[in-house]
Amino acid sequence: MNIEILDNPDQALIDFLDGKIAEFNWANWEVSERLPLAVQIRNDLGDVVAGAYARTFGNWLLLSTLWVSSELRGKDKGSEVLQAIEQAGKERGCKKCLLDTLNFQAMPFYLKHGYVTQWVQENYPETGCKYFMVKEL
Repeated sequence: MNIEILDNPDQALIDFLDGKIAEFNWANWEVSERLPLAVQIRNDLGDVVAGAYARTFGNWLLLSTLWVSSELRGKDKGSEVLQAIEQAGKERGCKKCLLDTLNFQAMPFYLKHGYVTQWVQENYPETGCKYFMVKEL
């Protein structure tokens, strides 16, 4: 057996390893499914101008992404998207929401909406911070 260091691993290897971890997790986790959930706002031309992506499992809504186009920022569309995805999570039985945000992203926005910082990863990736935040839904 040899250990190889791969500076540019094939996507097939990454997918294989991710699949093996997922297989192990599903065999040992207390929830049977993790369901995707998204919210979007489209303009009159049909272009997506704001949206969010999350997953629901057990008591949790895991918010991965919330984005608002630059022309809509400051017009409460982010708040509308956040409230919509939180409500959809509640309808699936979620009791809490977990997210992370970087120091130059949206921490004040999430604080305004009732999120509490649970943990800060300092010096991420070098001089910044990553905030892990939770809210009771």
